[in-house]
Amino acid sequence: MIMIAVALLLSLVLCLLFGVPYIDFLKKKTIGQYILDLAPEAHAKKQGTPTTGGVFIIAAVIISSVITLLMAEKMDNSAWIILITFFFMSLAGFQDDYLKIKGHENKGLSPRGKLLRQILIALIPAIYAMQNYGTVITLGAISFDIGMLYPLLAVFVVTGASNAYNLTDGLDGLAASSGIPAFFACGLISYYSGHLVVAIVCASAIGASLGFLKYNAPKAQVFMGDTGSLALGGLLGTLAVLGRCELLLAVFGGIFVVEALSVILQVTGFKLTGKRIFKMSPIHHHFELSGHSETRIVKEFTTVAFIFSCLAIVLYAVLL
Repeated sequence: MIMIAVALLLSLVLCLLFGVPYIDFLKKKTIGQYILDLAPEAHAKKQGTPTTGGVFIIAAVIISSVITLLMAEKMDNSAWIILITFFFMSLAGFQDDYLKIKGHENKGLSPRGKLLRQILIALIPAIYAMQNYGTVITLGAISFDIGMLYPLLAVFVVTGASNAYNLTDGLDGLAASSGIPAFFACGLISYYSGHLVVAIVCASAIGASLGFLKYNAPKAQVFMGDTGSLALGGLLGTLAVLGRCELLLAVFGGIFVVEALSVILQVTGFKLTGKRIFKMSPIHHHFELSGHSETRIVKEFTTVAFIFSCLAIVLYAVLL
């Protein structure tokens, strides 16, 4: 438990330290966000806000995780798989951000190109988990052996979490605030199920997210961009796979599931009926267009995220 606290505090401090010089660098190089034309009108004022802030989140998580895992003598193969997957996801996100910046518009990688990269990266933890932990998935005392379907499930979990987290990154502070309770639940469940490596990396992610909020809370000084959101979502999915809590991810990551489902329902409903279910998707934009302030939405979504996380912890305890 001490090592978990060390990971969290070290990551928090590193993120706070890295933030100032990196944001100054982005401002000097005029590396700012280009707002999508379809975004709510209130977002126009965010045009030019420095982006790719995920770079110092990733640096903080990786450095603090490696240092803490070495101190705990837990720097094993699973740790490398987690951090390598995290790093590659950040590269995919950075490429998307770079293309947007280079093209001076909110168009980066094509959806197909982004998904292909995510799937290829997700194969890393999927294959490792199958080879080292088998193909059994558990939910407390209940277990299922899904055989060769397991890699497909693992890839879906990692890729789905990455995309859902990315969709949630639409308001100042929303993605980081919503992610903290999810990483907390994943870390706690993993700790009590004997996956200390996963718990330590979860703590690092929490610390970095808390540090990032110093710069991303309204009015944001920097956006994490796809560099951060794709990577953090992919990390959450990877930790769920290697922490053997793949099914519970749907609960403690419930806020991300809701965001992703709102997009799926919006697109499907429009194609079938020609009418929109929500004023705009993801659903946080629906509330924004309904008159809710950005700060209020972030607070309410974070509260819901904590409820989902508590529910997952209780469900885990009950099913043991």
